Amino acid sequence: MDQIARAVRVLQRDGLVVYPTDTVYGLGADALSEDAIRRVYDAKQRPLSQPISIAVADLEMAQAVACIDEVALAFMERVLPGPVTVVLQAKTCLPEILTGGTGLIGIRIPAHPVPEALTRMLDAPITATSANLHGDRDPATTNDVHVPHDLMIEGGKLPGTPSTVVDLVHRCILRQGEGWRRVEAVLSLPQ
Repeated sequence: MDQIARAVRVLQRDGLVVYPTDTVYGLGADALSEDAIRRVYDAKQRPLSQPISIAVADLEMAQAVACIDEVALAFMERVLPGPVTVVLQAKTCLPEILTGGTGLIGIRIPAHPVPEALTRMLDAPITATSANLHGDRDPATTNDVHVPHDLMIEGGKLPGTPSTVVDLVHRCILRQGEGWRRVEAVLSLPQ
């Protein structure tokens, strides 16, 4: 059994998988399982009031879990896949715990084959939070990962800068990070 198939079996049992992305190492769990999401919060020692982003395979999967208007869709088509997290209104199919009580969900479509393969084979989104303790440095290598997990997928040295976060509900930038130049270029295009 290959590494992706093993990781999906772990995810299906509410396990935690550390996986590489186009930014940092992520801590993945089945984003449709409240028990798995609670394990992520516990592993990271993260307050439940802080939302956790998810990774999806493509725009179709994003539309299944979030409310996406025409403007948001046009923006997403220009910047994704890539190192950008978009914040959208969550649909009720997502466990409320993911939103930290905000009703909003951060969504990533990483430009990396591992999260794409995981979400496609699982046929569901996975958590896309960094694989670090809350407040610690973002992990660029597997040696930087110090959170409990059930399986780790090695992906070499990653850029180490988290994604740019764009709130498409309130139309604002929440964090400049990896992917900022791409976002800036799209925002400066005539609409």
